[in-house]
Amino acid sequence: MRRPPFIAFEGIDGSGKSSQVRILSDRLETAGYHVHSTSEPTNYRIGSMLRRILTGKEQADEYTIAALFLADRLDHIHHPDYGMLAKLAAGEIVITDRYYYSSYAYHSQFMEMDWVIRANSLAAQALRPDLVIFLDLAAEQSMARIQANREEIEHYEKLDNLARVRENYLKAIDLEGNRDNVVTVDAFRSVEEIAADIWSYVDTLIQTSNYPQ
Repeated sequence: MRRPPFIAFEGIDGSGKSSQVRILSDRLETAGYHVHSTSEPTNYRIGSMLRRILTGKEQADEYTIAALFLADRLDHIHHPDYGMLAKLAAGEIVITDRYYYSSYAYHSQFMEMDWVIRANSLAAQALRPDLVIFLDLAAEQSMARIQANREEIEHYEKLDNLARVRENYLKAIDLEGNRDNVVTVDAFRSVEEIAADIWSYVDTLIQTSNYPQ
């Protein structure tokens, strides 16, 4: 039997990924599927260290941050208990809020994108998503949402950074999108409109994969 689908959500901060992951997970569970929702950086050992760096509680250079994201991602894939491969093997649809396109987009502000892609080839070879959903939002709209909804601004959440990250996402999708099933969804619309578009892509994926409930 084919393994369950693995779906990755991507987009700049404020694009609505977390909300859409929750909506999609709820809809799949209501339809009778077993779902494991997760995110990067994780809440596990390496991810917790990254969260301290991103919120300014610890300091690290950008290459160290990129390497820590990769280490966290590999642990996220391979850990025998909470790893995504283990969850897929247990028959759960896995949905992650961020995966390796986030590294392509965010770290390439500070280093060559080719280096980031090569480093993350370990993750791509181990587990490629069956569907990558890129929620596209302009940096100005992103910043407005962040300022309205956050008490604490993280490491990358500045207008000029977000603009570069969005451009890097588009560049990465142009370079690597032929290797993955990437769909772009306009994130400057209502939550309901976005969710409807996402469901159409996911429903098609499930139907064509013949994955049973």
